[in-house]
Formats: sequence, C-alpha cells, structure tokens
Amino acid sequence: MTVFSHARLVLADRVLENGWVRVDGDTIAEVGEGDVDGTDLGGRWLTPGLIDIHVHGGNGASYNAAEPGAIQTVTDFHRSYGTTTMLGGLVTGKPDDMRTATAVLADSCDAGEIGGIYLEGPFLNVARKGAHDPELLRMPDVALMESVLEAGRGHVKQVTIAPELPGALDLIKRCADHGVITAVGHTDGSYEQVRAGFDAGALMATHLFNGMRPLHHRDPGPIAASMAQAGAICEVIADGVHLADGTVEMLFGVLGSSRIALVTDAMSAAGVGDGEFQLGHLKVHVIDGVARLENGSIASSTATLAQVVARTTGMGVAFPDAVRAASLTPARLHSLDKSVGAIAPGLRADLVAWNDDLTVAGVLRAGSWVRPIEGAPHAAR
Repeated sequence: MTVFSHARLVLADRVLENGWVRVDGDTIAEVGEGDVDGTDLGGRWLTPGLIDIHVHGGNGASYNAAEPGAIQTVTDFHRSYGTTTMLGGLVTGKPDDMRTATAVLADSCDAGEIGGIYLEGPFLNVARKGAHDPELLRMPDVALMESVLEAGRGHVKQVTIAPELPGALDLIKRCADHGVITAVGHTDGSYEQVRAGFDAGALMATHLFNGMRPLHHRDPGPIAASMAQAGAICEVIADGVHLADGTVEMLFGVLGSSRIALVTDAMSAAGVGDGEFQLGHLKVHVIDGVARLENGSIASSTATLAQVVARTTGMGVAFPDAVRAASLTPARLHSLDKSVGAIAPGLRADLVAWNDDLTVAGVLRAGSWVRPIEGAPHAAR
C-alpha cells in the first residue's frame, strides 16, 4: 500500500490543490485532501493515466506489422509517456493482412496489454483518403467487416467509415449490433449524409477537420454535422500540425472536454526522429517532426498523448480540461469508466505525475511503476 501526497489531483469534476491518493495493489483505494505522510510529489500535477483511442505506432514499430514484438514496442513506448490505455490502430490494408493483424492484436488484448482494436479503413472515401493507399480502399462490405470482427474475437472496438458511400449506413448499423463504435471520417459527405450516419448509429468523428470536406457557411459538411450531433465525440489531434491553435481553443470553447477526445494518430516515427518511414503501404518522410507523404499531405503524427495534452494547454485550454479530454471522455465513450479514466476509489491505479513544464515525471499502471518518479519507490505494492 502506497500513499502519494502533496499533489494537485485532477479528478473527474474538480482539482484538489493539496490532494493525496492511496493505492492498494493495482487499485485506487482512497482519495483525499490535506497533509498526510506518503510519497511527496512536491505539488506536481497528478492525473489519471491517459487513454489514446487512435494510435498506429511508435518507437520505430507499427501495429500493422502484425508481429507480437512490434505491438509490444509500440505499447511500451506510449505507456512510458503516460498512455496507460490505448486502442491498437490499423490503417487500410489488404483484407487478408487486416484479418491477420487484427488476430495478432487480439492476442495483445487478451493479455491485457492494449484495450482494444481500431480499424481506420478500408471503407473510406478516396477523395479524402489522407495517408491511406487508394488502391486498397473499398466500398462498404458487410462480409469483409464480419470476417475482420471474427478475427478480432470481440476486441474490435472502433471503426471509421465514410457514411456517404453505398452501403455505409447498413454497415454502421451492423457494427452497432456487434457493439463496435463507428466514427464518421475520411469523408466527402454532405451535412445531410453525415447526419444520416449518426442517425444510423455512429457516435463519433475521426480527427475532426482532418480527412474530411472543409467547413463552408453554405456547405457545412461533416465538420458541422459532427459538432451539431448531440453527444457525438470528436477526435482532435492537437499536435500543432494538424490544427491551428485557435481551432483547438474554439473546439474546447464550443464542445467542452466532455465531447472532445484528444488523440495522437501517432505512427512509427513517434519517439524516433526525422527520417523515412512506412505507414501501411505508403512511404512517409518526417522532417522537423512533421510526417508527410511524398505528395506533401500530412501523414499521421509523431506525438505522444502527453505532448498533445501539454500542447493543448499551451493553446489556452485549462490543463484539467485537456487531461479529461485525454482520459475520462474516451473512457466514457468506450464504457471503460468503471475501471479507468479517472482518479477515484475502485478504479485501476493508473496515474501520471507531471513536472511544472508539463513533461511526464512518472507513470504508474495497475499499481506498478512504468516510469518511476525520481526519489519515489520503484513499486507501489
């Protein structure tokens, strides 16, 4: 049993300026405020573990590799920077490759390493393909989706579909029947077509503004449709590349942290540096930390979710709001909030301590140190 004291605790509904957390085994046992004995965090921020529902790679490895070692490399890298729960994201691939990769990722889910699987493609609009191989994009296909879901053994949690494609609405309904959350994305759909996708059961938008028809006052399109849909969660990549600072600040002001899921969309280059990389079947060049295809299009990101949270705070968003958008909101979206996503008794002891400059000082997952804080014990149990 360990107590972490003298911390600014970011709770679901408030901040405790002089808070403490008691961890018993892998579980948060008690939370309080005031002076108590324990591991003194010296006034650092202490937040829930972060949750990234859209991540493809990191530290030179990719989830699409369909290799246990590569999957663990990606997971360990992002976990060391505070992302204690993540969905393993697959970009568009050949059907057999997607089934194989889904099956290998399902093994990692069974082992409790990742929280589920995310399919970004292949049912995307080629007009808004982004960093997806246009030769591999397909019209919505129920049989193909069923085969991938079967390979995932119940672990596929999220899929992006362009709702204007023929058969898309039926596929969205079928995904909902399987308990899979559909996001509208990589779409050139009209406002009405995207609203039809939400009516069919979609619950979120993939990286709002990116990979979709732009907003126009006489052609509102998918951006306005997603923002207008009551309760819809909007992914936001606030890495300083995908969106202008003012756009992110506006989204938090209009939607609030309860409707924004901060994500990285990170690829294998995250944590590596500049160079040439592969994203699915496409070649990506990273220069000054920005990943682009050979045609100049932005291709994924090189950020960690902690960096996205810090960057969002620098855009004028309150740090607790940025944290909630990277923890509690995605947890609620995926019905994980009974186990993770907040600092509360009974939840898994996933905690992130932050330095004053909003770099990660320490990471605790399930009560054990992933990244120990200097001077703190190496295990909380």
